[in-house]
Amino acid sequence: MTELLPGKNAVIYGGGGAIGGAVARVFAREGARVFIAGRTQPTLDAVARDITATGGTVETAQVDVFDQEAVEKHAAAVAATAGGIDIALNAVSIMHDQGTPLADLSLEEFLRPIDGFLRTLFITSKAVARHMGQERPGVILTLSEPGAKLAVGGILGHGVSAAGKEAFSRLLAAELAPRVRVVDIRPHAVVDAPAAGSYTRDLFTRSAAASGQSVQQFLEQGLAQGTLLKRLPTLAQIAETAAFLASDRAAAMTGTVANLSGGALVD
Repeated sequence: MTELLPGKNAVIYGGGGAIGGAVARVFAREGARVFIAGRTQPTLDAVARDITATGGTVETAQVDVFDQEAVEKHAAAVAATAGGIDIALNAVSIMHDQGTPLADLSLEEFLRPIDGFLRTLFITSKAVARHMGQERPGVILTLSEPGAKLAVGGILGHGVSAAGKEAFSRLLAAELAPRVRVVDIRPHAVVDAPAAGSYTRDLFTRSAAASGQSVQQFLEQGLAQGTLLKRLPTLAQIAETAAFLASDRAAAMTGTVANLSGGALVD
């Protein structure tokens, strides 16, 4: 079967996390040379071992994505080594509050996901964009959540940050066209993320406890039932979608959102 990403150079920030690691494994399987960066070397090493065990090519780097200078140096080093950057994904997670209404929500808690997610997205996008689109078109992939459009209480900071990420991606697509495509991926809560070490378990602990359920039950029996498909996306489904979007088969897509919410949102 023909690989989707033969000879492509892909940088994944948060590459040791649940989503970032899943995407890195699929990118490598599809022929990309993968560069994974993050703050925790052991988790990066675990992903790298999986990739090399299946014959893939991967390099790791311990990088704090809040350090703009460090991110820019890393991107420049990748470009110098590989001859450019074709694909970039920011899969960095920022732990934040969900479930607290305005009356009890502090300004700090409200701003934490907005500042955290958008700051890292700005830093990483700026660092990679200058190394894209010279010899062949580049692709920047971003991640958001249904909170960008949901009208529910208790997710003020989360929802605003998700909407900000989608707006950032759309506007960046206009700015970088035609040499770089920008596509946002909007999954719902990921059903198998807790088992993969994601912060999803901590994120939904309060809501699950309030409903008398475990986090896994809350995901499978609570959130999933609010979707048209009655199921939440898996890490594999997100990773496979990311590989398609990063490939030349999706060359006509930019400035848009790939909705993987299971029908929690119908665009």
